[in-house]
Amino acid sequence: MNRIAILLVSVLSFGIAGGLPAQKVAFIPEFYLGANGGTTLSMVNFKPSVPQSFLMGYHGGLVMRYNSQNHLGTQAELNYSQRGWHDTSGNSRRLDYIELPFMSHFYFGNKVQFYFNIGPKVSILVGESVLAGTSDAAQYTSIARPLDYGFCGGFGFQFKTGKQIVLIDTRANFSVANIFPDRTADYFTTSNHLNASVSAAWLLRTN
Repeated sequence: MNRIAILLVSVLSFGIAGGLPAQKVAFIPEFYLGANGGTTLSMVNFKPSVPQSFLMGYHGGLVMRYNSQNHLGTQAELNYSQRGWHDTSGNSRRLDYIELPFMSHFYFGNKVQFYFNIGPKVSILVGESVLAGTSDAAQYTSIARPLDYGFCGGFGFQFKTGKQIVLIDTRANFSVANIFPDRTADYFTTSNHLNASVSAAWLLRTN
């Protein structure tokens, strides 16, 4: 009888323990600093339309990431970015910007993670040059609005090793602001940047 009682108590104890929810381990916020660099492909959405192809350029800068929760964080960058366009007539113009993206960061996985970022971006023009050809067309007059703003978003893969992260990032950027005047009497009604980038980055956890 005692053996049966002990067996019943053991079974009940095991069942109760198994039914209790596992204690969750508190997530420790993570703060990362690092650098990124890569290639850009750019053009401008002109209306009236300007026949053009993508202009290749470069970008790079500093990255700051704060993961406040598991699978969720924020990422800010301070980048130098080359944009512009290449006319099918052979003329090319490059515009150099300092840009500040501020994005929400979502990630999934353990050591190998898939992620996507999305958020607003603001930029300021710091230089411009005509790379090839000469033209007096409207798109080669002085840039009227050096301040640019819009949205960016993209996805990539990152690899965690200890306190380090190495990642590959693909991103699309859409500007809302026009770079040329857009009043009724002006030539262009629309002249906003469209560009994409592919880059690599290295981040180091600092806490």
